[in-house]
Amino acid sequence: MTSRRHALQLMASVAALGAAAGCAPARSGQPQLLSVKGDLPKAWLQELPSPWQPRALESPEQLLSLVDRSALQEQPLAGAALLALGDGWAQQLDRARLQPLEAPALLEQLAPMAQAPSRLFAAEGAVPLAFPWAFGTWLLVLRSRPDLWRQRELGWSLLLDPSLRGKVVLPSSPRVVIELALRQLGLSSGDPKALSNPALPQQLSQLVGQALALDERDGLNLLLAGEADAAVVPSHRAIPLLKKDPRLSAFLPESGSPLWWQLLLRLPPQDTAGVDPPLPLEWVRDGLSLPLMDRLLAAGWVPPLPRQRLEPVLQRWPERLRPLLLPSEAVLQRCNNLPVFTPAERSRWQTLWDQALSR
Repeated sequence: MTSRRHALQLMASVAALGAAAGCAPARSGQPQLLSVKGDLPKAWLQELPSPWQPRALESPEQLLSLVDRSALQEQPLAGAALLALGDGWAQQLDRARLQPLEAPALLEQLAPMAQAPSRLFAAEGAVPLAFPWAFGTWLLVLRSRPDLWRQRELGWSLLLDPSLRGKVVLPSSPRVVIELALRQLGLSSGDPKALSNPALPQQLSQLVGQALALDERDGLNLLLAGEADAAVVPSHRAIPLLKKDPRLSAFLPESGSPLWWQLLLRLPPQDTAGVDPPLPLEWVRDGLSLPLMDRLLAAGWVPPLPRQRLEPVLQRWPERLRPLLLPSEAVLQRCNNLPVFTPAERSRWQTLWDQALSR
């Protein structure tokens, strides 16, 4: 039988440190909205106006591969395309291929924190290339562990509890796992001294040693089946489960977490003689307002609107879920984005990760 350690190494090798179609392809010339299965709310997707056609792929890797093949004219996309991607995956796109959104009125509705992801974390003044339609944090979810719930003031260090050895599902992204280890030390990757901290290698090794799996997407099944007692997952995956499963409890430590973003990006038509259809701006706007926003929130997707617009809507939600959907301003200030690494940074952090796996 494959050992747990070997399984972790296999999973880690697939997840780089940076980060079959589910619907029939659009008919020739029709603009497409390309997404990953489960990464667009069904209620919102059902409202997508004609002539835009939805097309869902199994994974972000498949979506990026399709875009790359279209760039090489191996499998040209029909008409223009909108892409729905997480920020880590979106940063792997060739920026030169993206078309500016030209939706200033919509971007102005968003909170200031959405400006950086709208530029794909380029310097201030860069042209917005993305519309950040949802954001959130990473949560620590417990299953039937009231003893650990009472110790939640320990924050991310709770993951190192001896009773959780081999009972934790960690994110598949090594970078997020490293962030969790840094936060256990009171640091984040934004600290210029983070990598040189002498305690980090051992801290990361201890954290990885607790893991049953590195897989927040399918690993949740391990939590629900009782094989795991704790999981670290994006808030949008946790919220729907917390609403219906009384065995589960979740919290965001006071030290915060990395932020995740969901973005809409635009590819121009590959046929220069074709018509570039207008963006479905009304459809996007509907996702930022009631009644549709309630359905997005129910699925764990929080639009990055100013707090004064979100808080009245959240008052209708159970009190225990409100800070998971929208953390307090103090906690949110301790959260950080994860811009793409430079090649040199990637090499340094990959070395740290490889060392943690080999211990």
